[in-house]
Amino acid sequence: MKPLSVKHLTSRIAGQLIQGEEELLIQHGAYRLKQVKRPYTALFTNKRIVNWKKLEPFFPFILITDWHYNRQELPEQLVLIQVVNTEEAYWQFVSFYRSQFTIPIVAITGTSGKTTTKEMIKHVLSVEKNVTATTLSSNSRTASLQYLLGIDEQTEAAVFETAVGSPGDVRNAGKYFKPTIGIITNIGAHHLNYCKTLDGYIQAKAEMLEILEPDGVLIINAEDQHTQKIDLTTFQGRIIKIGRHPSCDFRASHIRYSQHGMQFYLHCQQSVYKVFVPGYGEHQVYNALATIAAVDAMDVPILVAIKQLASFRRLNKQLQVVEGLNGSVLIDDTWSITTTSLEAALKVLQVLGQGKQKIAVIGTITDLGSWGYIVHEQAGELIQRIGVDVLITIGEHARIMADHAVKLGFKGRTYSFKNSILVYPLLQDMMDEKSVVLIKGDMYSKQVANLAKELAQKKHK
Repeated sequence: MKPLSVKHLTSRIAGQLIQGEEELLIQHGAYRLKQVKRPYTALFTNKRIVNWKKLEPFFPFILITDWHYNRQELPEQLVLIQVVNTEEAYWQFVSFYRSQFTIPIVAITGTSGKTTTKEMIKHVLSVEKNVTATTLSSNSRTASLQYLLGIDEQTEAAVFETAVGSPGDVRNAGKYFKPTIGIITNIGAHHLNYCKTLDGYIQAKAEMLEILEPDGVLIINAEDQHTQKIDLTTFQGRIIKIGRHPSCDFRASHIRYSQHGMQFYLHCQQSVYKVFVPGYGEHQVYNALATIAAVDAMDVPILVAIKQLASFRRLNKQLQVVEGLNGSVLIDDTWSITTTSLEAALKVLQVLGQGKQKIAVIGTITDLGSWGYIVHEQAGELIQRIGVDVLITIGEHARIMADHAVKLGFKGRTYSFKNSILVYPLLQDMMDEKSVVLIKGDMYSKQVANLAKELAQKKHK
């Protein structure tokens, strides 16, 4: 955080300094008591604090509140700023803090590919710039303030992942970050427990258009069917389209698998470039296209971006290939699961499993609410269409995938289990040097994640 004096903060939020030194420098910010972990933290809260003893290790401590305390109950090292409305004061502070920096800020949303694209952009920019970014996939609304305050005088660019748990999440993130570049990676079916319908989920992603300034840049996957449903006529900024179609601004052609990654030709700005990106799957090519388009908008030369992408380190548990039991190949994709990422993973299994027995172990898709049955049926359609030799599902809802795939004509062997207890011994007999196993699940499903560990014989390549 760029240090801010108590006096400066007080004037910016139209507050009144009741107690404390006005020249004291604030070095951290919080809007929940549990976020206070260091001295010189400014806490915005309208809740009454009773246990001051617990806060003593963090003194001097700055409290901004509309609660009226008795002066006799206040600790001596407390700085108290009285405001009319705590929430309004908080957003005044956020707006002021963000306004101090005129740097490029990228916000990324989408059903899948958010974290990888964000990490790719960070990796490319870090060659020449001091970059701040969200940590891995930590993108909850409660973390936004900490990420905003991660920007300081040394920061030259920032990259933030903005997830959608419910409508308004992207819009709320925009209030913090005020991005200059927005990316929508793709839109599948996810978080329908809060967004209620697929259209509601699409509109929640479309909030990205609202949070960009009129001269901002929007990067979209032109071939994603649900992204195509967004009304782009309301956006006044620059739209960059990525994909394989000749109309795309950043276009990929001649996509092929190579050792440990993907190769393709990039067509943009009347030039053609050969690109290698670590990580398997055509979806990884789209992540790379979005990355190159974003850094190009920040004046990073395309050749520099391509060179840096080649050294990108793939994320753990995202289609990582390891040696499995009995000399088999194991594809660990237990980071998250949506129908979008499942389709991508099954396609990778098809390619890496050519000439071998292809086994798919799939867990339950979460955060679907009343849409659970329908989306799991859609997953079954994917399995039947793409095909595997053996399908193993873990969880009651995951069984719907197998049942529906069989109903549609799936010819492979199927096994459905309520939990993972019996899966390991089953696979122990199946897995050998002539088999490739995809294990696909959610990071919050401990049984699927633990199974992946048990099936792996060596560390990730």
